[in-house]
Amino acid sequence: FLSVTEDLVRRRAEHNNCEIFSLEEISLHQQEIEKLEYLDKWCRDLKILYLQNNLIPKIENVGKLKKLEYLNVALNNIERIENLEGCEELKKLDLTANFIGELSSIETLKYNIHLNELFLVGNPCTEFEGYRQYVVATLHQLKCLDSKEIERSERIQALQNYPEVKQKIREQERAYLLKRAREKEEAQRRLQERKDKKEKQMKSKLEFDSPDSLQNKENHQAEGDREQETWRTAEDDEEDRRFWEEPTPYTPETRLETHRYIEEKRRAKDNTRESKKREKPPRTLVTAEGKVLNVNVPKLHFSLKDDEENNQIILDLAVYRHLDTSLLDVDVQPTYIRVLVKGKPFQLVLPEEVKPDISSAKRSQTTGHLVVSMPKAKEIILAKQKVSTSVKRSNCNTPQKNARSTQVEKLEVDPSKYSFPDVTKIIQEKERIGQGPIRLQPEKIAETKKSYVDFENNEDV
Repeated sequence: FLSVTEDLVRRRAEHNNCEIFSLEEISLHQQEIEKLEYLDKWCRDLKILYLQNNLIPKIENVGKLKKLEYLNVALNNIERIENLEGCEELKKLDLTANFIGELSSIETLKYNIHLNELFLVGNPCTEFEGYRQYVVATLHQLKCLDSKEIERSERIQALQNYPEVKQKIREQERAYLLKRAREKEEAQRRLQERKDKKEKQMKSKLEFDSPDSLQNKENHQAEGDREQETWRTAEDDEEDRRFWEEPTPYTPETRLETHRYIEEKRRAKDNTRESKKREKPPRTLVTAEGKVLNVNVPKLHFSLKDDEENNQIILDLAVYRHLDTSLLDVDVQPTYIRVLVKGKPFQLVLPEEVKPDISSAKRSQTTGHLVVSMPKAKEIILAKQKVSTSVKRSNCNTPQKNARSTQVEKLEVDPSKYSFPDVTKIIQEKERIGQGPIRLQPEKIAETKKSYVDFENNEDV
């Protein structure tokens, strides 16, 4: 069974900085609690306690809560009122929709002198003849019963007929207790039947999983699994239909049985889901033939740009802005790039071979995007770069007289465009050529090759 744990209480005490010793109010509703304990030791200052919609069968371990003013235990499995004498400040008690049939147990509330409001709606005792008169006459301090105010005249009349009403209540109570004894026996029998049925199912499962059947299963694995799954699903559906359609009395036992049945089904479903997750094969990134596949498991937007000017390929991956960078793993290969985002692979085949060793990855601080720059393996020397290098080298020791002889060999000039001499550009041409010939670079390379034998490395340069 589930009971109140310290971890649960601390989680529900967030409004008090998770401190439980000074807690004055706590809500533990819908927590499937089956036993009420520890609260009188951990939370002595409690004033308001919500415990509605659980499976608590008995009021206990709240007697030491001297400051408790409001206790809500509606929609539980409580059958009698008890152990509340120590709650000296109790003003409001909600027992709506429980199973209280022992109405005489309300006499224990006489000691709670500050009790103003009591709720017993939805309990079997409210169907007793003379129920309201009996409660009004027994608890003199009450001002409101089941949301209806108690008039002075009503109390006087109830006190006048008290002996007779009390006798009637006692008789109805005895009849109810006999009925409850029969219901408990019936519930015990049903529980035993379910246990026997489970044992039979376990035996049949063991027989099904015997060595012979295992060998057969290996031979016809796929077909057998499908048949077994269909058979189990049909059996589960039949069991569900039988459970929900079978008429049963509304008792604490059936309520608990229903809860356990739902919980059991939920666990079985979770186990099946987990086993399917474990059985799921890993995603194929590279085929057996060595073909790299395009994969986008994290479902991220991306763009792949060919930066011709810098001779590189740029990948812009729209990674989540608030994702920690430690959860990203970038792997650049000559023909593809792989990025693991929280373990989920993003893989893209590149249009051209790149250099992984000098590739770089950066993360934007504003958008969070991951930008990977991958230089291409094939280098392309642009004409502009040749011009600039030749100009720089020509400044050192290149004579200007070679300018006219090398003028025809310029790469960036198309001779067909100049069919006649352009007078307007003569001066500009001379000025530009005066800085040095453009096609001197091959000669320089030739000189370097010649002098390479006598080359001495100077580390200071």
